[in-house]
Amino acid sequence: MNKNLLDSIQSPEDLRYLTEEELYRLAKEIRCFLLKNMSKTGGHLASNLGVVELTLALHFCFQFAEDKIVWDVGHQAYIHKILTGRKEKFHTLRQLGGLSGFPKPCESEYDHFAAGHSSTSISAALGMAKARDLKGLHNHVLAVIGDGSITGGLAYEGLNNAGRENTNLIVILNDNQMSISKNVGGMAKHLSHLRTQPAYLTVKENFQNLLKKAPAIGGPANFLFEKIRFGAKYLLLPGVLFEELGFHYIGPVDGHNIGGLIEVLNNVKNMKGPILLHVKTTKGKGYPFAEHHPWDYHGVSAFEVKTGRPLAKNTKPDYSHVFGEKMVELGEKNEKIVGITAAMASGTGFSSFQARYPKRFFDVAIAEQHAVTFAAGLATQGMIPVFAVYSTFLQRAYDQIVHDVCLQNLHVIFAIDRAGIVGADGETHQGIFDISYLSHIPNMTLLSPKNRLELEKMLEFAVGFQGPIAIRYPRGVASEDFKEYKEPIVYGKAEVIRDGEKIAILAEGHMLSAAMDAARLLEKDGKNPFVVNMRFLKPLDESILLKAAEQCQSIFTIEDNLVSGGMGAKVLEFYSIIGKKASVTCFGFPDCYIEHGSQEQLFQKYGLDGLSIYEKIQEKIRNDGEKDG
Repeated sequence: MNKNLLDSIQSPEDLRYLTEEELYRLAKEIRCFLLKNMSKTGGHLASNLGVVELTLALHFCFQFAEDKIVWDVGHQAYIHKILTGRKEKFHTLRQLGGLSGFPKPCESEYDHFAAGHSSTSISAALGMAKARDLKGLHNHVLAVIGDGSITGGLAYEGLNNAGRENTNLIVILNDNQMSISKNVGGMAKHLSHLRTQPAYLTVKENFQNLLKKAPAIGGPANFLFEKIRFGAKYLLLPGVLFEELGFHYIGPVDGHNIGGLIEVLNNVKNMKGPILLHVKTTKGKGYPFAEHHPWDYHGVSAFEVKTGRPLAKNTKPDYSHVFGEKMVELGEKNEKIVGITAAMASGTGFSSFQARYPKRFFDVAIAEQHAVTFAAGLATQGMIPVFAVYSTFLQRAYDQIVHDVCLQNLHVIFAIDRAGIVGADGETHQGIFDISYLSHIPNMTLLSPKNRLELEKMLEFAVGFQGPIAIRYPRGVASEDFKEYKEPIVYGKAEVIRDGEKIAILAEGHMLSAAMDAARLLEKDGKNPFVVNMRFLKPLDESILLKAAEQCQSIFTIEDNLVSGGMGAKVLEFYSIIGKKASVTCFGFPDCYIEHGSQEQLFQKYGLDGLSIYEKIQEKIRNDGEKDG
């Protein structure tokens, strides 16, 4: 019986002793390993299945202890992790205290740049290449970027700069026609055209030979010939866009042909200047369910390998679904409503609106900055743009929110999905900054719902509003709690959940559940806490804050955001401005990046579950009592 090859790979150096046939066998074993482990842990499945052969070829040809590799986004780096000494820990992937789902320099010397957001690899790799040049070194520097990520503006900026610098840099374009959803836009069409072209190297060689044989012509005829030659270049040469940016374009080549990849990579690493190698791959390769439906298997929870079905059978709608269905309803009533997504139609729940109103829906690809300014343009003409975006990705468009939307006080609706802790994706994806970076912008209004019904009501309110308005809501099942509390949404007004005295608990959005858990425990101790669903994070309900300060000796704020610059900080700021003495304790996340783990684990670890909040309130009251005594 053949020994499992994967067990013999302790470092990338071990690959170089394998034959091409053994490398194919190893690729098959890696896919089986991925399916076995990720069916338990979840993670980014389809993107990793698609780059098995490419990753093997890269590690076969380069030495990444010295050479540098930057994986764009980084969710396709699982095979890289397996080959660089982390296979035995792979069962801990995305688990609290385990391996990160993205490259992490503190995790391995082979991880050269932390990633998580798209379109960053070319800029980072160019920086590494120029640093190498300045230090007089000669190692190779590579960026691996998907055709989805290359639609991002930062990728174009990196390409433009790299072509001008003319340093040795290898950009590998992993072309699988997908980001999370199917790619759209001009670059997607251009790459689609390139896929249908004959082998590039042959066409380029024949074209250059043709030009050499052309006779020299003087005068006006020469000028005409130069124009014809320039036009012929565009007609005959694939990859001319990259060539004009200053890159040597090679491809497209088969990303699943290990022998072919090794041959091309060995040739490429001996070339000078910036190189773009166009590699065609199949997202989800080797697992039929993922190949046929790559968008469904981009990011997966635990699943059954035989059927491809998730193990957790959740029939309750999540917040993204609630948002999507409500937008369909609102879109039917108001033809001015238009939807915008940055390659996240399915992830944000916007697919149903897209299907119903295709002419009023715009997928701008991975381009959040453009999406915001595009929305601003629509708003100037009386449309009501709704930009649905994950909290972590909206960070990329901060300047556009400030300058293009809020400065002009335009009616743009930001539907901020995955606000707060998202869990297993870790530091780069936790949406714990949006209250801080939105609430200080003039003209911005910011809301947070306690449950699904309130999200629906807030969306109705936002459509009828005038000016910039954002609604943040969490990842996960849309809460059905607190159905009995149905006060209408009134601008700047909070909602009293229970009246009380001495202790006030002011909760943001879905943190109301933890607040009420703590309040019930306090009730058992004979206390009567005043509990408020804040609803509006900007503007805060000043009348409620005054009431809390008058009725209560201790005020506690709870939010799924950093304490720094968050709702609690704004409450403290309000009391300071009006000169009101108030004892305020803020519950939220500390001034650091929050690691990966389940949402429940992270709330417990950082003291934001009901029991922890109760215990800290008791401790605070006890300490205050001792001071008074």
